[in-house]
Amino acid sequence: MKDTVVVRPRRDPQAVRRFICLGYCGGGVGSYLKWADVLPDGVELAAVCYPGREGRFVEGFAGDWEELVEDVITAVVSASDLPYVLFGHSMGSWVAFDVASRLEERGHRRPEALVVSSANAPSTGLDAGEVIPSQAQSDEQLLGWMREFGLLPQHVLEDADLQEMAVELMRADIRVRDSFRFRAGSGVTVPVELFTGAGDTTIDPDVREQWRRLAGNGLRHTELPGSHFYTPGIWDAFPSHISSLRSGTRAA
Repeated sequence: MKDTVVVRPRRDPQAVRRFICLGYCGGGVGSYLKWADVLPDGVELAAVCYPGREGRFVEGFAGDWEELVEDVITAVVSASDLPYVLFGHSMGSWVAFDVASRLEERGHRRPEALVVSSANAPSTGLDAGEVIPSQAQSDEQLLGWMREFGLLPQHVLEDADLQEMAVELMRADIRVRDSFRFRAGSGVTVPVELFTGAGDTTIDPDVREQWRRLAGNGLRHTELPGSHFYTPGIWDAFPSHISSLRSGTRAA
């Protein structure tokens, strides 16, 4: 598959495992690329670029959840020639879960583990009227949300046209997110690692039990400092907290 879809910033012919990362609402591969510097030896980073952004800018955005998930499945299958750990943050956690579940159902190579971050379980459903960011928010409110969590690089903050594009991308992802419907009975049989921020008010108190009901082979829950994107230091070194990236380690 073209490098614009599965981005591998540091190709390692000696790699024995891949860490495949899926984007969050309004995000792209850029926020994951620096993780190549903090992965364990033998683990290669592969970030999946969704349609309509970065190297796939000329393509149209995914029209709905089904279209996005099928696009991601194709990308993940193309990168699964090595054992791999599948990761998603926020909306990306639900994408990663749905992708992992469908890969199992279709007989494709399963991830060694599913790592989900800053998300309630998809089985809780979606009340689009209560989820932030939302379509009801103004462009300035969406930009404010992205500024708050450091999602806008300096060159975007200084360019009105780039800010307009960032809002367009965010709204496209919100439309996809809001079309999500949990598939009754879906689950995964691989170990699941769940990460949440201690100060993240979007996370339900029973998030551990929510995810445990979907995880057929064990769940490990780790609470980290910070909010939805943790603290900057935690985010920059996030892979160092993932036990399934270390050889021979499984979720408990």
